[in-house]
Amino acid sequence: MADLTQRLLACYTGAIHDVLRALGHDNCVLPTNIRPLDPAIKTAGPVWTVSGHIDRTQSRHDTLLGWTTLLSKAPTGHVVVCQPNNHEVALMGELSSETLKNKGVLGYVVDGGCRDTDFILEQKFPVFHTFFTPSDIVARWIPDRYAEPVTIGTVTIRTGDYILGDRDGVVVIPKEIAEEAIGKTEEVALTENKVRDAIRGGMDPVDAYLKYGKF
Repeated sequence: MADLTQRLLACYTGAIHDVLRALGHDNCVLPTNIRPLDPAIKTAGPVWTVSGHIDRTQSRHDTLLGWTTLLSKAPTGHVVVCQPNNHEVALMGELSSETLKNKGVLGYVVDGGCRDTDFILEQKFPVFHTFFTPSDIVARWIPDRYAEPVTIGTVTIRTGDYILGDRDGVVVIPKEIAEEAIGKTEEVALTENKVRDAIRGGMDPVDAYLKYGKF
């Protein structure tokens, strides 16, 4: 699993996307409003999912206990993918990102908010999110499901699927074809290197495409 993660981290989302389309998995890209907090930092690895919802009847203690339980359950060597089912509160902040990083979690992708961004940027922990807000989860939000499928946009993500996020966006790779897709992406990268060298050498783009079948 760690080897596959390192191989995926060396890829980029455009190439993975193209390979997945060729394998018949066109619906693989998360919505375009999910962006990296730091575009220079990628995330890659197997997914662990969590979902939750707004519940203002919960006490401060209950919501903080729920949140710290989420952090405690997040497994080392995985990317946490969260569907919070709200666009009101931040689902990532300074202490949470510090906790996940120290546990060896590889990144955090949320269809929701983020805060304490300067601190997270200093930590260099990969976070992909949709908006900023100072509002937190206290007495407002509670997790309700762990390691069960979640849907972000039109893409359903399962624990054990693989994910790659970079400055272009986030791509989800079904676990059943992860090794095949990553292997084919590595092959694509080698071909693209040849095309790049040919273009730099003055080859006409049509000739380059016809020779290598890639552009």
